[in-house]
Amino acid sequence: MRELYRQDLAQLGIELERMSHNVSRAIERAVKALREGDLAMAEQTIDADERLDDAARNIDEMCVALLALQNPVASDLRLILGALRLSQTMERQGDLARHIALIARSTYPAHSISESAAPLIGRMGDAAVEMGRLEEQLVASQDLDLANKIADKDDVLDDLQTHVRRLVLDDTQDFTHAQIIDLTLAARFLERLGDHTVSVARRVTYIVEGASVHTTDEGGIAGRL
Repeated sequence: MRELYRQDLAQLGIELERMSHNVSRAIERAVKALREGDLAMAEQTIDADERLDDAARNIDEMCVALLALQNPVASDLRLILGALRLSQTMERQGDLARHIALIARSTYPAHSISESAAPLIGRMGDAAVEMGRLEEQLVASQDLDLANKIADKDDVLDDLQTHVRRLVLDDTQDFTHAQIIDLTLAARFLERLGDHTVSVARRVTYIVEGASVHTTDEGGIAGRL
C-alpha cells in the first residue's frame, strides 16, 4: 500500500514537471505572437490555456485524493500542499500568456505594440521567457541557485515596467488610445508573469528546504516526492 502511495507521489511530481514545461512554452509563444504579430502563434497560446487549466485540475484532484485516502505524514503533507499551490500559480501563468496572445490577436494584421515601445516590450518579453525556462528547470531539478536567478530576472522586469509607464506618460510620444491600452496591459501581464514565476520559485524552495527528501535515482520533483 505504501509503495502505491510513493508511486502516486512520484506521479504527482511528473505532472508538475510536465505542467511547468507547458507553461514555459506558452510564455514563449505568447511573447512571439506579441513581438511578431503572429496570429497562428497567438491562437496556439489561447488554445493551450484550456489544456493548462485541465492539467491544474488534474493535479488538484491527485492532491485531494492523496490527502483523503493516504493520511500523509507531516513532510508528505507539506509536499502535497506545495503541489496544490504550484498548480494554481502555473494555471495563472497560463491565463496571463493567453491575455498577451489576445492582445496580439486583437490588432492582427497590425502589431499591437507601437514601434517606439517595441524595444521595451521586447526586453520584457525576453526576460519573461527566460524566467519561464528557469522555472521549468527549477521544477525539474530543484536546483535552488535557479531560484536566485529567477529573483534577479524579476527585478529586471519590474524596472522595465517602470520605463514603460514613463514612456506612456511622455508627451512627445504620439500613441493612440488603443496603443496606450495595449502597451499598458502587455507590460502589466509580463510583469505579473514574473511575479508568478517568483512564487513558483519560493514554493519549490519551501518544498526542498522544508520537507524530507526521499533519496531515489530520479531527479526533479518526481524524484523528491
